[in-house]
Amino acid sequence: MILIIAEKPSLGRNIAAGIGAMQRRQGYLEGQGYLITWAFGHLFSLCDIEEYNPQPDGSTRWTLQNLPCFPKEFRFELRKGDNKRVDSGVRAQFEVIRQLCNREDVDTVVNAGDADREGEIIVRLCIQNALKTPKTLKRLWLPDQTPQTVAKALTEMKEEGEYDSLASEGFARTYIDWLYGVNLTRYATLKTGTLLRVGRVIVPIVKAIYDRDMAIRNFVPGKYYAMISREKTNGEIVELTSKHKFEQNELAEAQRTCALYNATGAVVTGVKNKKDKLFPGKLYSLSKLQNVLGKKYKMSMQESLTIVQGLYEKGYLTYPRTNSEYLATAEKDKIRQILAGCAKLGYPVKFKDHKSIFDDSKIESHSALTPTYKIPSKEQLNEREMQVYSTVFRRFVAVFCAEDCIVSRTEITIDVGELETFVLKGMTVIEKGWTKYDDYNQKDKILPALNKGDVVNIDFKPTEKETSPPKHYTIETLNNYLKNPFKDEKKAAKEAAENEENGEEGDDSEDYRAIFEGLELGTEATRTGIIDNARKSGYIDLKKDVYTILPGGEFLIQSLLQMQITMDKYKTSQLGQALKKVFHGSMTVEESVRLAEDEIREVFDKKSDVTFARESDTGFFGDVVAKCPLCGKDVKRQRNFYGCSGYKDGCKFSVNISICNRVISIAMLKELIENGRTQLIEGFVSPRSGKSFSAALKLENGKAVFDFEKRAPALPIGDGDQPPLPEPPPEW
Repeated sequence: MILIIAEKPSLGRNIAAGIGAMQRRQGYLEGQGYLITWAFGHLFSLCDIEEYNPQPDGSTRWTLQNLPCFPKEFRFELRKGDNKRVDSGVRAQFEVIRQLCNREDVDTVVNAGDADREGEIIVRLCIQNALKTPKTLKRLWLPDQTPQTVAKALTEMKEEGEYDSLASEGFARTYIDWLYGVNLTRYATLKTGTLLRVGRVIVPIVKAIYDRDMAIRNFVPGKYYAMISREKTNGEIVELTSKHKFEQNELAEAQRTCALYNATGAVVTGVKNKKDKLFPGKLYSLSKLQNVLGKKYKMSMQESLTIVQGLYEKGYLTYPRTNSEYLATAEKDKIRQILAGCAKLGYPVKFKDHKSIFDDSKIESHSALTPTYKIPSKEQLNEREMQVYSTVFRRFVAVFCAEDCIVSRTEITIDVGELETFVLKGMTVIEKGWTKYDDYNQKDKILPALNKGDVVNIDFKPTEKETSPPKHYTIETLNNYLKNPFKDEKKAAKEAAENEENGEEGDDSEDYRAIFEGLELGTEATRTGIIDNARKSGYIDLKKDVYTILPGGEFLIQSLLQMQITMDKYKTSQLGQALKKVFHGSMTVEESVRLAEDEIREVFDKKSDVTFARESDTGFFGDVVAKCPLCGKDVKRQRNFYGCSGYKDGCKFSVNISICNRVISIAMLKELIENGRTQLIEGFVSPRSGKSFSAALKLENGKAVFDFEKRAPALPIGDGDQPPLPEPPPEW
């Protein structure tokens, strides 16, 4: 008897459909020599800190006494709910799994988790905790959940041991995320008195949005002059914009250069016309599909993933959590079958064996998203499901369309003597081809009727322009950033525009290299959930398809900066690369975990560092840090300021923990209170100009004010939770 353990009940039902004639039992199915049961996603989770470092009083209250926690051996337990108890349904289903695993007539146990690292370890944990005696272990790997695929996959099952490297990466990722999450979340929460969710991936995602929004908020427009000519030639306007730009104080130079261009004159030195093929976009990876759905239908990543996952479980789409836009060469026969189904519906498709479609070198675990042979009717899907399905289906038809899109490309070269060459490019669609089936919104660009040798009328003038602030992250631009956070965004956008203009597909090898080396932030399987957690935590907002930072996200990032916890893209990518090394066998799980432990240990070791104590240590929420200079009562560390405990009696003494982007440590506060003045403090940053400056702080009528060594009037800093930020005198 073969026992198959599916990740979810829906997958169990789909596997049963591929086998046929199975009888329902209590918590499982039986028939045809198979038993099928299931988990409910994660039945097991890592034990909490108190299981490794229990507190003397047995409480689960967060405290520094059991931090940091680095388990010698990680332990799992049945998943608990919010009430810290194991749900009865979870316990009952695991008991079914345990009994079936140990039935005497069961000789083979099959891991049928989703075809990814998370699915691999979900079922492995069930088997490891349930199985008492060794049995043959197999893996059922399903690229989609249609009955035909299930039936074929059951005949091609591999030994579970062949997926050990995938499991090792999955366990390493789980351990590392636990270490960061529980240690630093507790530490940051105890420091600030506010629950701060600190994770290996969530923090750099929130920080990317924070940095972009701060750049927009602090942006000061700059003016410059562009050289532009808009004159008629042969009755049509010819617009020429020079690549040369001039600063605001260079108007005279801009005018002189314009005069030189105008005196030189312009001549058409070349005209090219050619017919060309316009290629469709590539098949979709999950993130590229989410980009399109977010832009076109304003779907959040979580909504689109939920719908794609549902369509996969219904057998209409292939496995969704893929980072590839290519198909495996081994799938050619399957694609031919799907195309035959499309042709029966009247779509003009044909099989194409191109490197731009089939490329094993650009597939890590799963091929691009495609429809299966099982095509739903309109009545079988709701509106949102149909939007998602049709987006994938139409792209598939476009890629394999038998009708080419033919365009006419025009390129006109205009020389202004030897001063500058202008190239005008235009395109018109002659035969629509695949654009009848997939989105293509670019309008025809028709150029003026010019011939080689024509004199072009020009009148270049300096035109005042204003620099634009950066744009907020959208679903598309954030996804692109997370897939390759080290790619030059402006350069990539320019190259993409040029490729589209020239009808070229572009080189995506750099993006795939970043994915395969682990440089991406998060993975295709995890990013959606992490971004959704950041939204639910009040760190970021999503309106339509635009992300913005929220006050909670600002507080998170600013608090971590004050604590000198640097979880940026560099450190996250380093750990991502380590996880890929675990997958490839060049690093052990234990070695990757030690890297994370060393990073976390540095945070806690700073408490005993003398320089850190003097420059940055702000204590923990509720700590008594000094005596009030006004009333003598305790001054305590609050959420983001030091405040007198006598505030109920009217004492208003308080000093912000951060003043002009500079952390005010407890040592500085004590010095201020005891001496009435601090030593010179470096590292203040003007909120208006962004320039750094140094100043001392002194007490004046019970308030902290800047003291520029008495060379300028003291400037009040303000009090309370949100004081006004002063601007130092220009000379300082």
